[in-house]
Amino acid sequence: MNERFDWVIVGAGPGGLEAAACAARRGAKVAIVERDPRIGGVCVHRGTIPSKALREAARQLQRFFVQAQQFGMVPPSELRFSHVRGRLDRVIDTHVRELSDGLATAGVTRIHGVARFTSPRELEVRSPGGRIRTLEAGHVVVATGSRPRQPPDIAIDHEQILDSDSVLGLEYLPHSIVILGGGIIACEYASILATLGVLVTIVDRAARPLAFLDPDLSQGFLDAFTAMGGRYLGGRGVVRVEADGVSSTATQLGDGELITAEKVMVALGRLPNTAGLALDVAGVALDERGCIPVDAHGRTACAHIYAVGDVIGPPALASFSMEQGRRAVGHAFGERGEPRANLVPTGIFTVPELAAVGESEDAARRRLGDVLVGRADFAKLARGQITDEPSGFLKLIADPTGEHLLGVGIVGEGATELIHMGQLVLLGSGRVREFVDNIFNFPTMAEAYRVAALEIVAKASADLVGPTTCAA
Repeated sequence: MNERFDWVIVGAGPGGLEAAACAARRGAKVAIVERDPRIGGVCVHRGTIPSKALREAARQLQRFFVQAQQFGMVPPSELRFSHVRGRLDRVIDTHVRELSDGLATAGVTRIHGVARFTSPRELEVRSPGGRIRTLEAGHVVVATGSRPRQPPDIAIDHEQILDSDSVLGLEYLPHSIVILGGGIIACEYASILATLGVLVTIVDRAARPLAFLDPDLSQGFLDAFTAMGGRYLGGRGVVRVEADGVSSTATQLGDGELITAEKVMVALGRLPNTAGLALDVAGVALDERGCIPVDAHGRTACAHIYAVGDVIGPPALASFSMEQGRRAVGHAFGERGEPRANLVPTGIFTVPELAAVGESEDAARRRLGDVLVGRADFAKLARGQITDEPSGFLKLIADPTGEHLLGVGIVGEGATELIHMGQLVLLGSGRVREFVDNIFNFPTMAEAYRVAALEIVAKASADLVGPTTCAA
């Protein structure tokens, strides 16, 4: 006998959980199906939450080591990764408990199992032990996330050659590691491990890491990474990766260079989890990347089926996935608000953090021909000196008149928090002078907005006045 629901959500990651909660708040009967025993998806168990918790632990240990040396103390000579892992597990357990309580309060039915379509409105769910349930749905949201891409020519054994999931299973920190890839995941783990004292080498085909950012932002990351002993080998291809089965790996590059290290981590992108869903039965085809094509509201070719999160492709951010979940449910309930995708902030939890929102400087110059940029170096802020976090900067990008804010970019500790102030101004008046005409607490890092805005105002005034000459 079929179990009937208004909404069936397949996948309990950020997008799926948000969609379930939004539908339940509107009085719908909702079921959420998750193949893992615990909800949260990759974000909570193998991605966003553990990597950010690891970063925080690494930063705290780094501060401890620095302070120990300053006060004449001798820090421990060996750090077991399991010591850090214990904190990660506590953070994950707490977050899962909060998510579970939220679903229970909303009245969402949780089903542990693997789902596949048997018709456009029916899904078969196979649970552990072999139990099979058939769910009938008024609407379906597919939010099954993604998995690490495994190149066919690299044998990932999860012991010596790792991916971004299995790196969290390390018992001891390796002395050295090669990371293949220069994207967000690669650079986050590279800087975290370098902070913990690991000798890290990043190898990527791109000339610079995080190539989608403005060059000065990615250079800010690269400067810090290099200062920690890291190496970035850009514009380099990989011919082969081998492990000796005991304690060493060898990575041969296209130019003949051979890099030996204890471990290799492969971070060459992620693939959407669509296998086994039988989407074709529901009339939904995949694109050439294996992603589910959707419109601006997350609706697929089958009008009552929506898809959100990593399964539809970039930007593959937890924050954006949650917004997509809200948008999909809202659309089905008749809401027609258009998303402002360019104003979703990017937060990258490297060491130091990077963040951006709005238009990049490069994009703005291509569009307008010229822009005004104001910059505040953290080393010149009293708060940066007090907290001993002087590296980094904040920049504002404005139109040629200096009146209209176009974008914000930040490198430095706290960047992922600071970015939201710029986001709100972009969503509101969009005036650069908002940062000049209002008072900031002193000393704070937020004062950087005022410093950068004043530089733009000064540049705009100079352009209006023009060059002057003095008569003898």
